[in-house]
Amino acid sequence: MGPLEGAPGIGNMNFRNLFAERIGGARFGQTGELYKFEKIKRAKSAARAAHPEIELLDFGVGEPDRMAPEAIRAALKTAVDDPNNRGYADNGIPAFRRAAAEYLRTFFDVADIDPDTEINHSIGSKSALALLPLCFVNPGDVVLTTVPGYPVLATHARYLGGVIHAVPLRRESGFFPDLDAMDPAVAARAKLFYVNYPNNPTGAAATPEQFDRLIAFAQKHDLLIVQDAAYATLVYGRRPLSILSRPGAKECAVELHSMSKSYNMTGWRLGFIAGGAPAIRAFAEVKDNTDSGQFKAIQQAACAGIADRKLADEIRLHYRDRLEKLVAVLRRVGFDAEMPGGTFYLYVPAPRGAGATEFRTAEDASQFLIREHSISTVPWDDVGAFLRFSATFESAGDADDDRVLAELERRLMAARLRF
Repeated sequence: MGPLEGAPGIGNMNFRNLFAERIGGARFGQTGELYKFEKIKRAKSAARAAHPEIELLDFGVGEPDRMAPEAIRAALKTAVDDPNNRGYADNGIPAFRRAAAEYLRTFFDVADIDPDTEINHSIGSKSALALLPLCFVNPGDVVLTTVPGYPVLATHARYLGGVIHAVPLRRESGFFPDLDAMDPAVAARAKLFYVNYPNNPTGAAATPEQFDRLIAFAQKHDLLIVQDAAYATLVYGRRPLSILSRPGAKECAVELHSMSKSYNMTGWRLGFIAGGAPAIRAFAEVKDNTDSGQFKAIQQAACAGIADRKLADEIRLHYRDRLEKLVAVLRRVGFDAEMPGGTFYLYVPAPRGAGATEFRTAEDASQFLIREHSISTVPWDDVGAFLRFSATFESAGDADDDRVLAELERRLMAARLRF
C-alpha cells in the first residue's frame, strides 16, 4: 500500500482533492489498475519467490545486456575530472551537436543538417517525447500515435488536453500504418503523428517508400511527424534509414535518436532531436524551461563513439546472432517467428492455450509462462494477441547463450503450447 492509499487526508487536509484530473484527480491510486510492466515486474518477483531454485529466463527485459563500449567509458573517465564540465549543460555542448550531425551523415547519408540550428540534445528519448507535446499540443488537438507502441508521447499529449487517435499496426500491412484508411476529418485536426521505426515491439523497419508516403501524408494534412529512431542502427538485411534522408522531410518531420539501445547506454540518458530549425527552436525553448541539460562529461564521452560504425556494428551483430538463434528455437516449438527488420525484439502471435488451459489474451499466455515455467515475456493485446521476446536476455557471455536458449526450448516444449 502506498503512503496515500487508504488515508483520506493528512492532518485536516483532504489531500486527494489536490491531485490534478490528468492523473485521475481524487481517484488517483484507487483504481487498482497496474501498468503492464509493473504487472510483469510483480509476476517475476512472485515466480522467483515461488521457485527460488529455478533460473528465471527473462526475455521481457528491454534494455541491453552489455556495458557501453570501452572507448566511450574511457572518454567519460577523463571528462568527469575536467573542471570545465562541472556546470549546467543547458541546451547542450556544441561538440555533441557536431558529433550527432556526423552520426547522421555516417549512418544515414543525411548531409544537410545544421548542428547549430537543427539538432538539440535530450536527456534520453523519453524526456524528448514528453517535452514535444508542450511545443505543439493545445486542448482539443488530435495526436496520431501508432499502436502497439511506446505510450509516453500520447500520455503527455493527453495531460495537455490533446485527443489521442490510435493508428493500428497490423501484420498484414507489414506493421506500417494504413494511411489510406485514415479518417480525413481526424487527419485534418491532427498536429502530431508519432511513429517509431525500427518499431518497438513489432521489429518492423520502414522502407524509403513508406517514409515517402508518410511525408506526403504530413504535407497534405499540415502536421508534424515525430519519428522515434531509438533503434536506428539495429537493422538486419538492409541499410539503416533516417526519415531525414528523404526529400521534404525536414519541413514536416523531426527524428529522435538515442544512445541507449544502439550503444548500450540506457542508464546514461542521452539522445538528440533533429529536424527543421523552427521545430528544434521550439523544443529548445521548452527544454530550457524544463531541465538543465545532461552532464557535459556524458555528452563528451558520447562524442568518442556516436559516429563510429565499427562500435555500432559490433553491438548490432551481437543482437543479430542472438535473434537468429531465438527465431530457430521459437519456430521449433511452434511459434510463427521470423527475423525482424530491426530492434532486438521478436514479435510473435501468442499461443491459444497450453494443454487443457485456454488463453483469451496474450497477457493470459504471458502470465502462464512466467507463473508455470519461469519464462518472462511482454504481452501485447492492442491489435491482436502477440508476445514480445527480447534478445537482451541475461547470460554469462556468448558461450552461455546456447545453454539459455536450450533451456528456453526445453521449458516451452514442456508447456505443451497450442497455436
